[in-house]
Amino acid sequence: MLPLRIALRFLWSSKGQTILIALGIAVGVSVQVFIGSLIQGLQKDLVDSTIGNRSQITITREDDSEYIDNYASIKENINALDTDVSVVSYALDQPGTMINGNESSPVLMRAFSFSLANQIYGWEDAVIEGKLPSNQNEIVVGSPLMEELDVSVGDTVTLEVPLIGTQEVTISGVYAFDVTAIDESWVAMTLPTLQSILNEGDVVSAIEMQVDDVFMADTTAETINQNIASDNLVITNWKDENADLLSGLEGQSVSSIMIQVFVTLSVVLGISSVLAITVLQKSRQLGILKAMGIKNRTASFIFLCEGMILGVLGAIGGIGLGLGLSVAFTQFAVRPDGTPVVNLYIDPQFILLSGFIALTAATLASLFPALRSRNISIIEVIKNG
Repeated sequence: MLPLRIALRFLWSSKGQTILIALGIAVGVSVQVFIGSLIQGLQKDLVDSTIGNRSQITITREDDSEYIDNYASIKENINALDTDVSVVSYALDQPGTMINGNESSPVLMRAFSFSLANQIYGWEDAVIEGKLPSNQNEIVVGSPLMEELDVSVGDTVTLEVPLIGTQEVTISGVYAFDVTAIDESWVAMTLPTLQSILNEGDVVSAIEMQVDDVFMADTTAETINQNIASDNLVITNWKDENADLLSGLEGQSVSSIMIQVFVTLSVVLGISSVLAITVLQKSRQLGILKAMGIKNRTASFIFLCEGMILGVLGAIGGIGLGLGLSVAFTQFAVRPDGTPVVNLYIDPQFILLSGFIALTAATLASLFPALRSRNISIIEVIKNG
């Protein structure tokens, strides 16, 4: 292709200028990749730390004092729907008191089917000593609560529910979620254990779910609500309960987009101005080429090819530089324990999009000088030497 070969000759004849333009594009792309990856990583960390290990959609009774007895059929109905619900679990909650001799502490008794609840809360990873309850009248408690009541794995303690009664239970394990509100208050056990204490039969307090796309939780919750509508059931989702967090995440996304837009504009203006100067610098060569029979369309394609070549070089260099900056940031910006302040998160789709934007911007930036090259007159070139 003749325009491409001529474009390569023009770029090669001005190697210093070509390198500077490509480097400018690369710096712009690297900023896009670095800022975008940083904000995406921060958002992912925030989401994981706040709602990653908790129920994202929850079904409860309208009256907190009532229980859900048809939870198995509700789960079947949810699984039959075309939604992105990844796990459905059950929980039975009851405030009470944990007693060891003369020491006592208020607790929240939480009963689960641990095979399901583990997929939401990560119970197996949280256990630091002993094991999760598997038998009747076994419990797992948080490490701060163990220290407060001076108990250890294998000890027997008493759980007391006001107006209902007491039950002797054995501590089978210790957990640590590193969340004070949970570690100091939750006492977890199997569903049969708490159902036996409450003597309410096969019931639960809540049906808890997680979804594949956390930002679509409200839409999924609405779909579930429309299909299992009930006057005494309430369906909530994390987005409605965490408006401030959602607003902060949206603000981060908007700021990232604004940064990328202004960086792209600066790249476009820079390439356009430099290639416009190149048209003047190469006017004699263009005049000679036109005298030899090259048409205006071919002359325009020369500068479009230059823009595309510069875009490809800048995109490749910028992606590499941006990924390098991201990796370096996770190595130097670390907490006292050596873990990164923000975990490295690489989204291939975002990386490819950044490269495509750079290529498109460089090509569009070459339109003005390409159009300008059409106006070069053979007579004017010969007249001006």
